[in-house]
Amino acid sequence: MRLIAAVLILLCLLAGTAGGIQIVEFCPDPYQPGDPDEYLALEGTGVLDGYVLSDGEGGYRFPPGTRIDGRLVIARGGPAFEQAHGYLPDFEIEARTAAVPDVIPNGNLLMANRADELLLYHGTTLVQQIVWPGDVHPREGQIHYLEDGVWDPRPLFIGQSRLLPATFDGVAVTAFVAPDCSYEIFSAAVAEAEHEILVNVYEFTDEKMANDLICALDRGVGVTVLLEGGPVGGVSAEGRAVAGALNRSGIPVLAMTTTDAAHAKYRYDHAKYLVIDGSTVLLGSENFKPGGYPAPGLQGNRGWGVLLEDPGLAAYFREVFLFDSAGGDIVPLEVTAAELCTPWAPDYTVEFAPCRAEEARVTPVLSPDTSTLILGLIEGAEKSIAIEQAYITNETPYDLNPYLTAAIDASRRGVVVRVLLDSVWFNTEGNADNDEMVETINRIAAAEGLPLEARLADLEANNLAKIHNKGVIVDDRAVLVSSINWNANSPAFNREAGVIIEQPDIAAYYREAFEDDWNAAQEEGAGDAPGPDLLKIVAAACILAGLTGLYIYRRRRI
Repeated sequence: MRLIAAVLILLCLLAGTAGGIQIVEFCPDPYQPGDPDEYLALEGTGVLDGYVLSDGEGGYRFPPGTRIDGRLVIARGGPAFEQAHGYLPDFEIEARTAAVPDVIPNGNLLMANRADELLLYHGTTLVQQIVWPGDVHPREGQIHYLEDGVWDPRPLFIGQSRLLPATFDGVAVTAFVAPDCSYEIFSAAVAEAEHEILVNVYEFTDEKMANDLICALDRGVGVTVLLEGGPVGGVSAEGRAVAGALNRSGIPVLAMTTTDAAHAKYRYDHAKYLVIDGSTVLLGSENFKPGGYPAPGLQGNRGWGVLLEDPGLAAYFREVFLFDSAGGDIVPLEVTAAELCTPWAPDYTVEFAPCRAEEARVTPVLSPDTSTLILGLIEGAEKSIAIEQAYITNETPYDLNPYLTAAIDASRRGVVVRVLLDSVWFNTEGNADNDEMVETINRIAAAEGLPLEARLADLEANNLAKIHNKGVIVDDRAVLVSSINWNANSPAFNREAGVIIEQPDIAAYYREAFEDDWNAAQEEGAGDAPGPDLLKIVAAACILAGLTGLYIYRRRRI
């Protein structure tokens, strides 16, 4: 028995030494000049004696007796890695700081940016080989990571979070739509705040919303605002004026942008949410602009929003905010002292009041971390899918958007799918935008006889400025409310925020709003409106007819 026990112990020690240790993460092309912060990470359990890392030209081993229990990070330079990631690595290759132990080099292992390989040996046995391009596709700033045996299940860049899916039950939900009742929900929620308001929004230009936050500060509520530092077209004059007013009141206004210290975590911080008192989240598709949160009775965008009351859910979003608002890519926004003003807007007849429901199941959807949840929502449809989007773009001229592909595939198994897109001029004037997308979807539906239809919204009929929504309703049971546009960038590279709400009354509320927009866009109305190319042809035909008439008239005069 003693002999058997000894053998078992020896086998366990050997297994711990030579089994299960592998490279699980590496970054060959970080942002710092010269890549002093390039690194790799090992995972496993055991003694690293006999393990060697190499790129086929140089390599290193570990000091005798080095043990790994979980994760171990090796960087070229400790200080550079700390600057990029906020903590020191376990080992460094180039002796830069006494605080970090050194590996034992044999030559110089430098990971090339565009093409190279990593080799992990145990003795003379090749344990693991990673080649790029091949196993991974290189890109500046990208961290390549192994998950469930797959490299790079989603793009991950330096500084980004790695959130896991989470679901919260028993959430109280107040659903609202813009322009009908969005501002009243925002204003009331801010007015009820007692301790803290955290704001993360892509653009903030609304005077009255800024004043609401200032009033909250005046009664002792701590307020912090995080904005995108480089939105498309830059921060507007109105945005800098609002930021200036907030800043002068004592509210810190931060911006996410590339700095000398760090690259921006995300291509755009495009989220739109508040966290109030660690118990409530307000989230939606709309920026904090007059069109997204108009005063009651004024025209604005069609958008969806939701107020969520649950401490666990609020804690989740609070952690997201604290993560995103920290680091070298966060700086005070440059502001101005210009006066605030609210632009004129046409009158609007309110149709939808807010809808409150209890006991909802809510799943946060954060891009780029968990945006694949949208695919799961669509793929799980059994009866119907209603999609209302500002726009949908394809991945390439030959590949449909993956969310749209999932919806079309659902129609192929009998699910009734309807797609409503914005029809404002900047979403229809090009040669590959919403009107062409509607034509493409309807052409597929006709060719295959699918229960699938797409329309352009009739903005005039519904007195809307534009469709800015990014929403989906599935089977009248689950709803996506989010900031996530259906393009290649938004789900994969932006920070976006949304939720999937499972509650039949809430689904019915958004379904009613969708039906109102859908029915205004009659099949023979806005959905079949002439596109820019047709208008050009008609205009050319009119000019040609005029010239022909003038020629005939002159011939007759002669």
